[in-house]
Amino acid sequence: QVQLVESGGGLVQAGGSLRLSCVASGSFFSVGAMGWYRQAPGKRRELVALITSDGITDYLDSVKGRFTIFRANAWHTVYLQMDSLKPEDTAVYYCAADPTPYGLRNGGDYWGQGTQVTVSS
Repeated sequence: QVQLVESGGGLVQAGGSLRLSCVASGSFFSVGAMGWYRQAPGKRRELVALITSDGITDYLDSVKGRFTIFRANAWHTVYLQMDSLKPEDTAVYYCAADPTPYGLRNGGDYWGQGTQVTVSS
C-alpha cells in the first residue's frame, strides 16, 4: 500500500511558475521511481518527468529546460518545479510511483488523485 497526495496546482498566467508537491506514505520501501504524468482533454497521457531513488531524472521533450523534478532527502516527497509555463501545459497533473523506472514509464503502480494546472494566455 502506497498513498500519494499531490498539491500545488492552480491558475497562472503564461510565463509564470508553479511548484507541485507529491507526498508518499504507506509501504514506501517498494518504490524505486516517482514522477509526474499529465493529461489534457483530447490529448494522450504524458509522462512529464521522473526521478529514480538514485536521483536519475528524465523529462518530456516539450518541458525540458522549463520543468525540474527533485526530491526530498528522505525520499518521500517529490516536487515538480514548473517555470515559463505555457497554455499547452494546462492539464491535470498526477503523481505516480512504481518499484522501477520501467514500470513508471508504463503507467506506474501507484497514483495520486491529480491536481489541476491551468495556464492562461
